[in-house]
Amino acid sequence: MSGTPSTPEPNSTPAGQVSDAVKGNWVDHLAPAATRPYLRLSRADRPIGTWLLLLPCWMGLGLAMLSDGRASWHDLWIFIGCAFGAFLMRGAGCTWNDITDRDIDAKVERTRSRPIPSGQVSTKQAAIWMGAQAFVAFGILLTFNFNAILLGFLSLLPVAVYPFAKRFTWWPQVFLGIAFNWGALLAWTAHTGALSLPAVVLYAAGIAWTLFYDTIYAHQDTEDDALIGVKSTARLFADKTSDWLQIFLIATVGLMGLAIIMATLHRSPLSLGVALFGAMAMGWHMQWQLRRLDITMPGICMMLFRANRDTGLLPLLFFATAWFL
Repeated sequence: MSGTPSTPEPNSTPAGQVSDAVKGNWVDHLAPAATRPYLRLSRADRPIGTWLLLLPCWMGLGLAMLSDGRASWHDLWIFIGCAFGAFLMRGAGCTWNDITDRDIDAKVERTRSRPIPSGQVSTKQAAIWMGAQAFVAFGILLTFNFNAILLGFLSLLPVAVYPFAKRFTWWPQVFLGIAFNWGALLAWTAHTGALSLPAVVLYAAGIAWTLFYDTIYAHQDTEDDALIGVKSTARLFADKTSDWLQIFLIATVGLMGLAIIMATLHRSPLSLGVALFGAMAMGWHMQWQLRRLDITMPGICMMLFRANRDTGLLPLLFFATAWFL
């Protein structure tokens, strides 16, 4: 018996889509086709990294404004400039990471679909794209004061070193934390004109937070990492991960609380108390993640990793409230 042949279902996965990209993201569906490999290099299809680079900047700015009680139109530009800068420098940093890791990425299931190992762009094209992003970010940096510009230049060192850390240490997440939280120092300095101890303590809190969320993230790749010899805190901690994450949670909340006290002790008790609730809210959200963590489930690890955008937004809401008190 003959019949009308069924029409095959259209392929809903856009060509070149990276395996861990956010489904339905604008890059794969709206961006011009020629730009997609470059935007994928910049992780524009995975915006959580931009948030995690940006939020320490906004925390540093918010705490600095709480500390001296001042606000100006330039602070609005610092706020906006940090957003653009985080997008560009995260893109440049990820491009650099993909250039240095191109051979490793080709051996890992989750990363072999990235633009370089999948052949969407060449290493030379990626290097040019990296330079273009860094150049535009440099233009934004020049609108800040001299000390902030100097800090911006210094940030290039940990950014350059991070991709190689997993080759020589079990703690590459520390190097990521040093790079990703540099904005707390830079934004504080962009507002105040000078680096101060509360900003350094806030920076340390951010590093502890990065150890928390990136250890969760790294548990997606532990089997492939073991096969190719890549080190991570996820492999190091193994079934003791929850215990270590609890330590990082306590360190994050404790250090952030100390930074808040140092910066705002001269303000009203109500303002200080509200700001401290920001650190507590951040700790509550991290504890929520711990209760749901299953390191054997990559999907849960990715979901919790992405949830850290909300983790970092919580203290900012309390900082903004405290500023008006």
